[in-house]
Amino acid sequence: MMGVKRSILALCAIGLFSANARAQEFKHEFGFKSDNDSYLAQGSDRYYTNGLFIFYRTAAPQQNLKPGLEKKILEISAGQKMFNPRSGFSPNPETQDRPFAGYLYAGGALSWFHSDESSWKASVEVGTTGPNSLAQDAQELLHRSTGFYKPEGWQYQIKNELALNLGIQYSKLLYRPENKTTDFSFEGYARAGTTFSGLGAGILFRAGNINQLFNSAYTNSMAGNNPKTKALVKREFFFYAKPQLNVVAYDATIQGSLFNEDSPVTFGAKPLVFAQQFGLDYSSQRFTIDFGVILKTKEIKSPARAHQWGSLTMYYRFN
Repeated sequence: MMGVKRSILALCAIGLFSANARAQEFKHEFGFKSDNDSYLAQGSDRYYTNGLFIFYRTAAPQQNLKPGLEKKILEISAGQKMFNPRSGFSPNPETQDRPFAGYLYAGGALSWFHSDESSWKASVEVGTTGPNSLAQDAQELLHRSTGFYKPEGWQYQIKNELALNLGIQYSKLLYRPENKTTDFSFEGYARAGTTFSGLGAGILFRAGNINQLFNSAYTNSMAGNNPKTKALVKREFFFYAKPQLNVVAYDATIQGSLFNEDSPVTFGAKPLVFAQQFGLDYSSQRFTIDFGVILKTKEIKSPARAHQWGSLTMYYRFN
């Protein structure tokens, strides 16, 4: 009789453990990212001054994927970027060193994560630049709400233009030592469209409690649906740094419309831009919070200077 009771208790314990394990597999993810130069407490309000984005991701059933493919994740997003000259108060177009500009879009992407820790991501964005991007309205509302100065000069922003932008990204693990607390990986991208065209490549370094690149918050691959491979750690907490060289073929927020020259203030774009990104990331199985800093060399053929901003990201995963 005691043996039967013990067997029942053991089965209950196994059942509870299995249920808990299943509860930690979250196949949906929702969150946002906020970019702003004020996060760096420099008192600046210039160039790429604000960005706000929302994301939803869902993982395909992993047991149905072909061998060698760990995850396939669908992403839906929407976002807005706004750009100023050296100040949001620039009523004189002759002193503007960058156009006022906005970009509003909705997009979709599909990512494939492989067992060798390589991945591909294909994306498409559809939206608009110019007054239809509502960047002027968003900045005026933000400044009113926070007690900042009233922006001036948006009447000289780039004109309305339909935006269609395609992108592809590739990443691949290069090296991870046996202690599995650091790694290096390659990242590259190319994009073409009516707003942004160019390509770039960089090296990502991570140090701390890190997961495989197909199970990591950095690569937006934490969502899972019957995972094939166990994560290295339950909670990620790591420092990351990524130097990257970018080749700029076209940037409508600097150069205006690709099809006409009716924007009142435009400039040429620097063909080579170097960027350095570094930050901290913490992720449990359900939550992610990340804060990064992005430093860029000069992007504009004008008296404009190099620029930097902060980026705050938060995600929540669920079933």
